[in-house]
Amino acid sequence: MKSISVAATLAALATSAFAEGDVAAGEEQFNRQCVACHVVRNDEGEVLAGRTARTGPNLFGIEGRALGSVDGFRYGDAIVTLGEAGTTWSEETFVAYVQNPTGYLREALDNNRARGKMAYQVRDEQQAADIYAYLVAVSAE
Repeated sequence: MKSISVAATLAALATSAFAEGDVAAGEEQFNRQCVACHVVRNDEGEVLAGRTARTGPNLFGIEGRALGSVDGFRYGDAIVTLGEAGTTWSEETFVAYVQNPTGYLREALDNNRARGKMAYQVRDEQQAADIYAYLVAVSAE
């Protein structure tokens, strides 16, 4: 019986490649690293996080949304192609993308010419996970 519970625990850990992020730490990191380019604005137009930045797309409701799909935002071709192929934002996708946008797109599309328009990179994996947790939490409010 013990071996079954160990196997189940290992399987659960394998399916969760990233630790759940810290919402409070994510808010701090978002306000430090993301607000210059991004805003979180709900469907009613209320700004929930950030200012009125428009360099990057609105991050409201990011979880489960197709990559490159915010209406009215001009994305690069690579991220749109990936979204049209069915790739959606998850913690794993977000963390990989924000740590190296162009590298992520090149690997995901198997295309060394793919380029991301986001120049900034979040250097720390845990900070990226924290930012994602914050975005999911603020979108749920």
